[in-house]
Amino acid sequence: MAKKFKLKAEDIKPLAEGRGACIASDMITVRGKPVGFMYREKAPDNESDSGWRFLSGLEDQDYMDVSDNHGVYDVNTIANYDPTIVELLDAAPGSVFERTPGTKNFRVVDDWVPPED
Repeated sequence: MAKKFKLKAEDIKPLAEGRGACIASDMITVRGKPVGFMYREKAPDNESDSGWRFLSGLEDQDYMDVSDNHGVYDVNTIANYDPTIVELLDAAPGSVFERTPGTKNFRVVDDWVPPED
């Protein structure tokens, strides 16, 4: 079954172009939830991978274990779903941020490390 994305291709504007690819949860791209947790891998998967991973914060491990529940997107696409991430996109690999509940602001997370693949 094809995914029904919250934004149409023609709605995507140039907010963060040229930043490469990322992985994002369907909670963001299909359900329209804002980014609640984002991190940048220290070692991206390939040359076009920015290392960024975007989650709503509502995903549990069972959800993430289903590969159909997330996908590879251009970082610009996810910036269109949630423009509040744009100011953080230049953060160094290894950076981790979570949204402060009830706000548009993010805080640095220093007590979480991305899982090893």
